[in-house]
Amino acid sequence: MIATLQQQVNTMLLQQQGSRVEVTRPQVFSGKIEEMSVFVNAACLYIRMKMMKEVAVTQMAWVLLYVQGGIAEAWKDNLLDKLAKEESEVESVEQLFTKIRNNFGEILEEERKIEQLRMIE
Repeated sequence: MIATLQQQVNTMLLQQQGSRVEVTRPQVFSGKIEEMSVFVNAACLYIRMKMMKEVAVTQMAWVLLYVQGGIAEAWKDNLLDKLAKEESEVESVEQLFTKIRNNFGEILEEERKIEQLRMIE
C-alpha cells in the first residue's frame, strides 16, 4: 500500500516537472533565413519535450522571447500588437511556426530574385 502511494507521488512529481531529458533551447532568431529552420525545429522540439502542458499563449510567448533583433524584431512587434488587439489569426504555436516559415520564406524568395537580377547586370 505504501509502495503504491510512493509510486503514485513519484509519477505525479515527474508529470509536474516535465521530461527529464535535457533539451537545448533555440538560438535567438533575428530573421536571417539561414537560421529559420534551425530555430523553428529547436523551438518545436523544446515545446514538445518540456512545455506540452502549457497553454497556447504561454507557448507562443516563449517562442517570441527568442525572436530578437534584425528584421525579426519589427515582425515580432507587429505580431504582438495584433495579438494584444485580438486581430491576429495566430491562435496556436503551430500556427506561429507556420507564420514564421511563411513570412521569412517570402524574404528568402525576394532575396533570390534580387540576386538573379544582379547576375543579369
